Amino acid sequence: MDGATAPVITFGTVAAIEGARARVVLDMAEDGSGFAGPVPPQIGQVVRIDVGESRVFGMVIGLRTPAAEQAIIGPPNQIMDLDLIGELLETDESKRFRRGVSEFPRLGDRVSAAGSEDLWKIFTRSDREGVRVGCVHQDPSIPANIFTDDLLGKHFAVLGTTGSGKSCALAAIVRGILSKHPHGHVLILDPHNEYSAAFGELADVISPANLELPYWLLNFEEMKELVIGESSRMPEIEAAILNHVIVEAKKKLAGGTPDFAMTVDTPVPYRLSDVTRIIDDLMGKYERPLELAPYMRIKDRFNSLQADRRYAFMFPGLMVRDEMTRLLSRIFRVPVDGKPVTIFDTSGVPTEILNVVVSMLCRLTFDFALWNDRTVPILLVCEEAHRYAPSNEKLGFEPTKRAIARIALEGRKYGVSLGLVTQRPSELASNILSQCNTIFAMRITNNRDREYLAAAMPESGSGMLEELPALRAAEAIAIGEGVPVPLRIMFDPLPENCRPHSNTAKFSDAWDQDSIPADFLSEVVSRWRRQR
Repeated sequence: MDGATAPVITFGTVAAIEGARARVVLDMAEDGSGFAGPVPPQIGQVVRIDVGESRVFGMVIGLRTPAAEQAIIGPPNQIMDLDLIGELLETDESKRFRRGVSEFPRLGDRVSAAGSEDLWKIFTRSDREGVRVGCVHQDPSIPANIFTDDLLGKHFAVLGTTGSGKSCALAAIVRGILSKHPHGHVLILDPHNEYSAAFGELADVISPANLELPYWLLNFEEMKELVIGESSRMPEIEAAILNHVIVEAKKKLAGGTPDFAMTVDTPVPYRLSDVTRIIDDLMGKYERPLELAPYMRIKDRFNSLQADRRYAFMFPGLMVRDEMTRLLSRIFRVPVDGKPVTIFDTSGVPTEILNVVVSMLCRLTFDFALWNDRTVPILLVCEEAHRYAPSNEKLGFEPTKRAIARIALEGRKYGVSLGLVTQRPSELASNILSQCNTIFAMRITNNRDREYLAAAMPESGSGMLEELPALRAAEAIAIGEGVPVPLRIMFDPLPENCRPHSNTAKFSDAWDQDSIPADFLSEVVSRWRRQR
């Protein structure tokens, strides 16, 4: 129905303008019983104010009755607070909704409900093709669209408490984008093995059982974390020794003089047997045990890493091949070959090496994008992002935080998009979250998280954050460059076979009966020992 010709439902009169917000006094019944209209306004509703040759639109963010003592002079007024979100200009031939307001409402202007046609123009864009991910809360017949280039070009975040539907929301967003752009390149860091079911045949799932990340792809900081760690009594001496032996081992395998500068961070293969021989040669120059100690410690650590089967994906054996091209092909899906998503299941990666693995993957993502000159744009999704880039400077692995921060700050220039998923935004480094220009905020009940989120919002729309504790599962407040206007989205439900495996254990069902088979514990112990 046309918003200009439909019966107009009026609400009240503009009583105050404060920047991008307006206060409206609602029409009251003569007997003082309440609102005079047939249908009272609701939180989140879009209203319209005709101002000269423009229609200004606002979103209801508050409804209240002033203090009771004001009723002494008469029946208390009812107040409606608005966020002004944009306008339609009659002089604009395209009749397109635009964010921002060129002519503000005046005191005494009447406020009415926005019509159906108005809502379509506000929440959809006729001049740009969007990707549907759900429907608009105000009118379920209107699709909630996201704009791929703006969403991915400037990073995004999905935030919400446990059980709010973050995993399903992320799956809906990525699947929606891939439905229009099937030859994408998406890398998901999955610490809980949730997403393999969500993408099915669209994804190549890499787990510790088939994972290949050879040690020679590690840069010096990552190798230093593995070999030296934080418990060393002589970290500077050991770091100098490690740097020297790695460079010499790389030169030895390369043979001759390479046509590029060989450094400790150059991603070329080297043999651990050469590392051992070089250390032995250096040890031969010393006699006192104190001088030999740092060399022995490095040598022993390399030997233990090779012997530990949990690290077999990084220290595979004696044979060393330069398979960097094949590894990059698999990680970043080049060619796509019908599987645009790579899921890194890190749930089985040993805890003490997890940060190093994540650091390597984030760094490889940025470096690959840097050197392919934006030919292969990549979306990197970091689930449980607060683990790897915590706000507390004393926590986390510094190279991992630096790698993620570099993508957040510079990634868009080189074709790397960052998608962050976390349940604790207040524990995520602020310099990283602030770079996400589109935020999907799902149910958040923690006051500290809401306050932190309000400070990190990329644009006006903080009034909608008051709705966060009342959102249902699979609902989100979407604000930023990737959506037409700040809006409340109900994500489209995923088919049963496309939902992430993120369900909480059902205690009531499991505790109803004692039906565990006799060999159950033997199987658990076997998987535990084999790390599978």
